[in-house]
Amino acid sequence: MQQVSQYVGGERDYAKLYGDTGPLVYPAAHVYIYRLLYTLTDEGRDIKLGQYVFIVLYLATLLLVMQCYRQAKVPPYIFPLLILSKRLHSIFVLRLFNDCFAVFFLFLAIYCYQRRFWTIGSLAYSLGLGVKMSLLLALPGIGIVLWQGIGRNTALRQAMMMGQLQILLAYPFLAANPWSYASRAFELSRQFLFKWTVNWRFVGEETFLSREFSLALLAAHASLLGLFITTRWLHCSVGEAIEQLVRPPSQQVQANISRRVTPDFILRTVLSAVIIGCQCARTLHYQFYTYIAWSTPFLLWRSGLHPVLIYVIWLAQEWAWNVFPSTKTSSMVVAGCLTLTVGSTWLGADKLKGSSDQAEAKVQRAT
Repeated sequence: MQQVSQYVGGERDYAKLYGDTGPLVYPAAHVYIYRLLYTLTDEGRDIKLGQYVFIVLYLATLLLVMQCYRQAKVPPYIFPLLILSKRLHSIFVLRLFNDCFAVFFLFLAIYCYQRRFWTIGSLAYSLGLGVKMSLLLALPGIGIVLWQGIGRNTALRQAMMMGQLQILLAYPFLAANPWSYASRAFELSRQFLFKWTVNWRFVGEETFLSREFSLALLAAHASLLGLFITTRWLHCSVGEAIEQLVRPPSQQVQANISRRVTPDFILRTVLSAVIIGCQCARTLHYQFYTYIAWSTPFLLWRSGLHPVLIYVIWLAQEWAWNVFPSTKTSSMVVAGCLTLTVGSTWLGADKLKGSSDQAEAKVQRAT
């Protein structure tokens, strides 16, 4: 609210927008959303009304998540895990974090892609990215979904549209000081504090702050994305994918590829990209649980784990995220649950791919 009050006062230079929590480090859509909350809550003084707004946001996001799960044919026993998180309720209704809006737009985008409303989905994703750059974690998965779902050329047009929306949202700030906006709203070199980390406390402060640790996480992130792209997300070989990038396939071949971009595949690809990003993140703060809490139940189910084991992992993860401040033990559990989710997702996707290939071979033999 302090930062928004300066915006209301006419300040458009991001370098000069400060508050007790520090400088403004979120993109333009965040400013517009909290500008609306500034008006609704009497400049931030009516906290209860703000909480009611976030209750509505929580229920709307939960509805979207459930619809995405429903599109992917997730069984009913998974759904209770979507509503039982104490930490998630705290993030939405007590802390009022902007991650709540970002995750709403993420699942809105996923739902639109599942229904094949490609343009609306891309606009929703770009709006979420305009709230917080954390949604960049989903970008590799969304890129794969768009490329295979609508083809190279149309996917590139969607990417350009996303970029144009970002420029449109940021125009008042870009006109005032473009470098200030770009360096603050999408700052990639930010130095994180060890005292706030939820996932890496067990490695110790010296390791956490080291450049070697940062580079190792970056390398792990790139390697895992490469592994998933080449072995799990592509519906063709790497060589064929490169060829399709250089020379797009015929309409018939593209239609065959697009048919395999099912609601289940879309949800699995985007959420696994998010979880890979969280596993290899430089640090996770408590608000990042908004992206994790509604991703892991689906991924654990899709990996083929027994329902009891899914609930055990969920309980361990929920316990770890409710320890404040984080401890060595809780951070090990957080990192371990993320690693287990990523590993089981990769292994489970292999089984899915094998059964899908067998089904497709049967159809081809029959025809």
